[in-house]
Amino acid sequence: MSRHDFAILMIVFIVSMIFSCSAAAAEESVDRPSFQPLRFNEDWSVLSRMTPEQRQDLWDPIKYIPLTGDESIWLSLGGSARTRLESWRNFNFGAPPEARHNDTFLLGRVFLHADLHIGENVRFFVEGKSAGSTNRKLVGGRRTLDVDVLDLQNAFVDLRLPAGPETSFTFRAGRQELLFGRQRLVSPLDWANTRRTFEGFSGILELNDWTVHGFWTQPVDIRKYRFNKRDSDSHFFGVHASGPLQPIDASLEVYWLGLHRAGPVSFNETAGRERRYTIGSRIHGRFGQTGFDYDLEAAYQFGDVGEGDISAYFVATQLGYRFSDSWSTPRVFVGFDYASGDRSPGGNVQTFNQLFPLGHAYLGWLDAIGRQNILALSTGITFEPLDKLTVDLHGHFFWRASTDDGLYNVGGGLSRPGSAGDAREVGSEIDLLLRYQLDRHTSLMLGYSHFFPGSFIKESGPSRSTGFLYAGAEYRF
Repeated sequence: MSRHDFAILMIVFIVSMIFSCSAAAAEESVDRPSFQPLRFNEDWSVLSRMTPEQRQDLWDPIKYIPLTGDESIWLSLGGSARTRLESWRNFNFGAPPEARHNDTFLLGRVFLHADLHIGENVRFFVEGKSAGSTNRKLVGGRRTLDVDVLDLQNAFVDLRLPAGPETSFTFRAGRQELLFGRQRLVSPLDWANTRRTFEGFSGILELNDWTVHGFWTQPVDIRKYRFNKRDSDSHFFGVHASGPLQPIDASLEVYWLGLHRAGPVSFNETAGRERRYTIGSRIHGRFGQTGFDYDLEAAYQFGDVGEGDISAYFVATQLGYRFSDSWSTPRVFVGFDYASGDRSPGGNVQTFNQLFPLGHAYLGWLDAIGRQNILALSTGITFEPLDKLTVDLHGHFFWRASTDDGLYNVGGGLSRPGSAGDAREVGSEIDLLLRYQLDRHTSLMLGYSHFFPGSFIKESGPSRSTGFLYAGAEYRF
């Protein structure tokens, strides 16, 4: 057994021990913070206003620890442990032919954080992680998505400047995760075993119900068994604003994002330094008091790659309806996604760059398709047949936006070049996911996805149907 396999077994052991402890957690009788996708967005100072009888959760003693008599300095500790079993059949459609395409392996990770508050305006947040995998024999072996042994996910200081009863400005410096909106373009990518993070500076203005987040960062490269370093050749910066849109009952986001990469970066035979700028907006909400909800986001990109000019865009929309008075309160939806592709090899670039997305959420959970040169239609249903059990059943249909550009995977890599075939149809996918919330700390999942190759996959190389079965458990505290 290698030391990495042993580390994974230790992670699984820790998860099992934590699960056994969760049964002792008492049901909460008062409101308390929920666990957030970004753990530093949780405020556990609410525990200071609870009576000892109300603070009965197993982890309450470490969620709020006063360090001074007046409680002006306090510490919060927390973390999570997750394990996921993955089983693949005909991975990557069976390409390349000489590689292994069927495998089952185990992923595991542990995150631990400390959140120190000094008064109301100074804060230090540090989060460490260790992620690993058993021997993965598919193409790529153990990827940076899977393995990152003993590293820092977040390490920053916040300096807050209050400017009124509902106005404040926070300056943040250090290693930090970024998440905006529905995570179509900027996400910590929680599905990955290692999560994504950045290093740099942020300025966060909170004005009434609006939040304006400006940032200048560099992506952090994962180096598996060595300490991670920022990518000195890449700069990611911009401004994102979000808040309510009155008088209609809706929420609005507007953003401007910049990405500079020294490269050489290549898009459909155009290569060189990339300077790309994205302007976009998203509006979402409900239609009055009806069961209908909507989500519309669109963005345009400009700039240059080498000697070629950039002109690219994407549109994503979803319309849903929830039958709130029906058994299992089902929600059905239809969706449309379009991301532009290049009109000809070389020269100017029309291929959309998906930046740093949570691709796993929108274009199929098998992760074969990225938001670049793609047209996708989707439909699905979510329902709750039992208390704490949620079932998702989705279907996706994919076509290339431009037949002169290739097919890109969820990581933005080129899966098949445009010159490999003339067909537009890429294929279809069906996804089934069961999620069970055992208690506020523990969640379980079981899913299966299957991709049916279309004409372009069949004419451009190996084209076996791909199956993906997975099961996971996570504990947060």
